[in-house]
Amino acid sequence: MKKHSKQENLLYLVAWGILFVAPLLSSYIRSISDPNFTFSWNGVFLVWQMFVGYLVVFLIHNFLVAPLLVYHNRRVLYFSIMTVVLAAFITCQCVSRPDNRRHFGHRPPPMEHRGERSPHFGKHPPGKRRPGMPPPIIGERDIMAIVVLILMLGANLGTKNYFRSRNEHKKLLALEKQNLEQQLEYLKYQINPHFFMNTLNNIHALVDIDPGKAQETIVELSKMMRFVLYEGDKKGVTLSREFDFIRTYIKLMKLRYTDKVRISIDLPDEAPDRTIPPLMLISFVENAFKHGISYQQASFVEVSAEVRQEQLHFHCRNSKAAKPNQEKGGVGLANVRKRLNLLYDDRYTLQISDTTDFYNVELTIPLS
Repeated sequence: MKKHSKQENLLYLVAWGILFVAPLLSSYIRSISDPNFTFSWNGVFLVWQMFVGYLVVFLIHNFLVAPLLVYHNRRVLYFSIMTVVLAAFITCQCVSRPDNRRHFGHRPPPMEHRGERSPHFGKHPPGKRRPGMPPPIIGERDIMAIVVLILMLGANLGTKNYFRSRNEHKKLLALEKQNLEQQLEYLKYQINPHFFMNTLNNIHALVDIDPGKAQETIVELSKMMRFVLYEGDKKGVTLSREFDFIRTYIKLMKLRYTDKVRISIDLPDEAPDRTIPPLMLISFVENAFKHGISYQQASFVEVSAEVRQEQLHFHCRNSKAAKPNQEKGGVGLANVRKRLNLLYDDRYTLQISDTTDFYNVELTIPLS
């Protein structure tokens, strides 16, 4: 992370530019509006001379001292250096004050006229210093200058903390995005092995029952492998491609089961040109076959989908077998929910009905 971002330096440049232009603009406007006022560069230069002192302290604080506190949290070193800087600034203010320069020999004090005495001889007029006495060490202007300097340095610290917090927030968002992508990759690679394991089990069962169907199954499996290899790494696939993948999977499952298993599929033949994450819907279909099919009794699996108002409404319903298949596989509902949360946050709905006779899933996700 850069300690001095371009935006931060640009902000300082604009602020100091406005500050140095302000007395010049003020004198120019006053010379136009007030006929008794004459524009003088000397007055502007005197103000600029005062600003230069503040600018030097600001540059030292911004580029050398403030990073010690903001980025390295070295408080003792920061306040020690700032104590020295403030002391040097106060000393320069006191020495360069006009009345102090006069006192130290720049202008000799007036002499009384010979033979004449002032009516206030021996008396000290109220509100004035006695002739020959040194001026106070710190005057009102010095106190105001110190207050302005402290406020300026405080604003510098606040600005630097703001940009540091903003940069850290951007970094945190980038890390969260990277973590999200890693979690999605983990879930995706967790889905693929389980899916192929179940499909290979289907082929193994068909080899002894019907070698012709087994060969057909291998051809269909190659289509699905092509989909996973070339489409599975993408962030989104078209609805038509995802629907074709589900149709192929269900076709393979139909080759395995007898007429006791009723399998129905109702997917749009012509889907709109929208995308969804690959292998999102197949998890529900896979679990439906895993938990809802029984070889001893009549079973069913129903899969349907519909697109309405830029949303995909997916429905998967299956019977609940008294003795479901003991095949392993599937990513589980918890991981499916996790993937949906990572992808859609609160922009999806998943309603599940688990009764004694059937298991029903209704999923609604936005389309992009």
